[in-house]
Amino acid sequence: MLKHIKSCISPELLKVLMEMGHSDELVLADGNFPAASHNEKIVRLDGNDIPSILEGILFLMPLDTYVENPICLMMHGEEVERPQIWKKYEELVTKSENVFKAEYLSRESFYERAKTAYAIVTTSEKALYANIILKKGVIVEG
Repeated sequence: MLKHIKSCISPELLKVLMEMGHSDELVLADGNFPAASHNEKIVRLDGNDIPSILEGILFLMPLDTYVENPICLMMHGEEVERPQIWKKYEELVTKSENVFKAEYLSRESFYERAKTAYAIVTTSEKALYANIILKKGVIVEG
């Protein structure tokens, strides 16, 4: 056991976060996302929701400040208004002293981006259009 690491951050995810470098991307995928057909590196966090995982990751990893949008969200379809979970994401990012600047990608564009991500984290998140991509930043000595 380690202090200050949320229980939803598995040893495998911690290893992936440590391996990632500046500008590498991590997909947090909802329960409907076709992860296995979009990336070979998959971290399974079944039974966990994305907000809990996002909060744990943001405690450990800075977002990229050298790009306009260090966050990507999958644009919702007409059947769903702006997903409520996006508001939760904004709260968590802001709470972690990052700036919430998101790029909104069509489903097809999001899938293509996921193929080039460092890894995909699969979850049991049930909210529709809850998929999010995080671009890793740098630790600044200070």
